[in-house]
Amino acid sequence: MQYLIFMAVVLALAITAFAAGDRPVESQKTAVFGGGCFWCMEPPFEQLEGVVNVMAGYSGGDEVNPTYEEVSSGRTGHIESVRVVYDPQKITFKELLDTFWRYVDPTDTGGQFADRGSHYKTAIFYNDLEEKKIAEQSRDELDASGVFNKPIATAIRSAKPFYPAEEYHQDYYKKNVNHYEAYKVGSGRAGFLERTWKERPPKKKYVKPSDEELRSRLTPVQYEVTQKNGTEPPYENVYEGNKKAGIYVDIVSGEPLFSSLDKFESGTGWPSFIRPLVKENVVEKKDVKFLMVRTEVRSAGGDSHLGHVFDDGPAPTGLRYCINSASLNFIPVEEMEAKGYGEFLPLFE
Repeated sequence: MQYLIFMAVVLALAITAFAAGDRPVESQKTAVFGGGCFWCMEPPFEQLEGVVNVMAGYSGGDEVNPTYEEVSSGRTGHIESVRVVYDPQKITFKELLDTFWRYVDPTDTGGQFADRGSHYKTAIFYNDLEEKKIAEQSRDELDASGVFNKPIATAIRSAKPFYPAEEYHQDYYKKNVNHYEAYKVGSGRAGFLERTWKERPPKKKYVKPSDEELRSRLTPVQYEVTQKNGTEPPYENVYEGNKKAGIYVDIVSGEPLFSSLDKFESGTGWPSFIRPLVKENVVEKKDVKFLMVRTEVRSAGGDSHLGHVFDDGPAPTGLRYCINSASLNFIPVEEMEAKGYGEFLPLFE
């Protein structure tokens, strides 16, 4: 009798696990989003670094193990959804939200594009109060941004069980390329997203690679400077006398830091600039080493030691960003477009 009870418990647990799909490991987190047709919501998340798995399914209702036919009839409480399993060390819930908004019409109260009905409405499912707060703040920021001329209608709801959709729905955009592309255009989604976001490209994410990768990719001097707060010799460095037009990016992360338009000859032996190219990419920290009080500058995404900033520079800023060449990679104007920095080309026209 005890054996039968034990087997019944094991079977019940197995069924529950199957209903929920593959569960993430302890170091991973999940997020569930309703964005209308789930065929169109898998690709945006699957391309993100830090996302482990994306699954199409149903959530939001009370019915257990719903089928596509049941949900698409509109007679359940479920909506078509995607479950995103991600590594929070590589990508945040906020960054997932940033992607979500760019692939839906969050002002639509009756569905999404050509797909009408409550089962196609948009929703963000939060797992705790912190995620709820982040989602609400993200929604309010989008509402205030002026991107849309109607109020944001996306629901922010407490998470309910997620049920995977049938296998033929998973990665539909890979299995049925032609039909998927035709549907995305024909439904009106592709055109709407193009019109809405064409002039608002997403901000690039710059991250620090693993130490193992850095040791294999950087020269000893580059590693010592960027990772150990070292200083290269004055004058004996590659960019001190560089007069070519272009931008300087972090050797570690690639984030844009300085422009040749702001570079000047300081006589110190290191590349010097009057201002950063992208202010938020340069972080300032108090440095009290060597019995001096200085202001260190580091890259925001790569956390690379760059150098220091002083208040003895020329007009109009009066600042001198004294930077190690070893922390930088120079991108000439003629290569900026090909290497993903085309947004800065107007500065050089």
